[in-house]
Amino acid sequence: MTPPPPGPRRGALALLASTQLLLIMDTAIVNVALPSVGEDLGSGSTGLSWVANAYLIAFGGLLLLGGRVADLLGHRRVFLGGLGLLAAASAAGGLAPGAAALVAARAVQGVGAAFAAAAAFALLLLLFPDGPARHKALGVFAAMGGLGGVLGTVLGGVLTDVLGWRATFWLNVLLAAVLALLAVAVLDPRTGRASGGFDLAGALTATAGLGLLAHALVGGSEAGGPTARTLGSGGAGLALLLVFAAVETRAAAPLVPPRVLARPALRLANVLAALAQTTLFPMFFLVSLYLQNVLGHTPLGGGLGLLPLSLVVVAVAPRTGRIISRVGLHRTMTLGFVLLCAGTLWLALALTPHGSFTSTVLAPSLLLGAALPLVMVTTNVAATAGAAPAETGLASGLVNTSQQFGAVLGLAVLVAVATGRTEAGDTARAAAETAGYRAALLTGAAFAALAALLSVRPHLPARTATPKDRVPDPY
Repeated sequence: MTPPPPGPRRGALALLASTQLLLIMDTAIVNVALPSVGEDLGSGSTGLSWVANAYLIAFGGLLLLGGRVADLLGHRRVFLGGLGLLAAASAAGGLAPGAAALVAARAVQGVGAAFAAAAAFALLLLLFPDGPARHKALGVFAAMGGLGGVLGTVLGGVLTDVLGWRATFWLNVLLAAVLALLAVAVLDPRTGRASGGFDLAGALTATAGLGLLAHALVGGSEAGGPTARTLGSGGAGLALLLVFAAVETRAAAPLVPPRVLARPALRLANVLAALAQTTLFPMFFLVSLYLQNVLGHTPLGGGLGLLPLSLVVVAVAPRTGRIISRVGLHRTMTLGFVLLCAGTLWLALALTPHGSFTSTVLAPSLLLGAALPLVMVTTNVAATAGAAPAETGLASGLVNTSQQFGAVLGLAVLVAVATGRTEAGDTARAAAETAGYRAALLTGAAFAALAALLSVRPHLPARTATPKDRVPDPY
């Protein structure tokens, strides 16, 4: 597909970045609203956890399938279908009479979000060929992700306090409808529709395997460690993924062609994308808990404590492309992971039971705000650099799946570490909880250090576009 002129591309980027904002914001809004949901529907902590987990499992399990379906059926069509499903499920959530209905609605929301996210990222890859323009576009995506987390926390608190928790679901309906109307006007309906059949066996085994693996990780985190049930789910998920690998070697039109996974740069980039989220996603959760449970902030205050970090993300992300052009992809990526490791380590060591936001969280969070866009943009660039136009959905599905499972794995591991240390020191609650959060963040810093070491390996593309491949910068 020939990229459209700069003007239409700017409009399409604004639309796709707004979709990223909506998906991140939705997760944060619901997390803030969960206590009110429990009071209204009479649900205990286990039931409440599955209001969030059902979304994560469906989202993580279907990203890969969503990317391939977008390649085959058309990216705009799948994008609109995902937004429509997200809006319908959000309406069902807003009307849910009980916890079970709400969990079901959240699972369907995850399905819609997976298809919309995979198609949106594939459209970005098609609109912005590999090079400086794509780097800037990915920077805008990263900025919207950082902003979405803060807006979700703030809006979640305000809407829940003023209108009740159901209003948070109706906000999704409104925003998804607006984005769908804009998509009809802005996006080219001719994108996608790659040749080839559909690998039904691969789709079923991959989706079921990833879903069961996500269920095992999330369930193990909720139970405080592995149980017979989560081990069974994890074992079944891994078995299905092995079946999927065998199916792909024999399928006429495989969901993930083996030649794609044979690329060392793609494999390493996806591992690094997962490691980035293994550190970053739990960090937001742990900082919010520390601010509320140890320092005594309200839920809204805990969310606003992440505002300085998000403002730094918004400031640095659009400039990441310029940094890549000046110092190179390898060095920018390694710098990002070094800053991520240093910021997480600093944060862990700064936590005290009797500290304050300014003395413990503020300074290291600013460093983490600079690290986040560097690692997110560079891993996305490296993971999608070699994707042909017919593979954009596949590339977006792979890297999004890696990030999602890195987030789920990181949350499961780091929360288990924090819980283990907290329970061991139960006699002094604030000190014990601080020790738990510190141990979890130190574990996250170790993941970031591993990623920094791996990013030095010379398997990533040294450059991502030749001059003849570059298109005019739309900015």
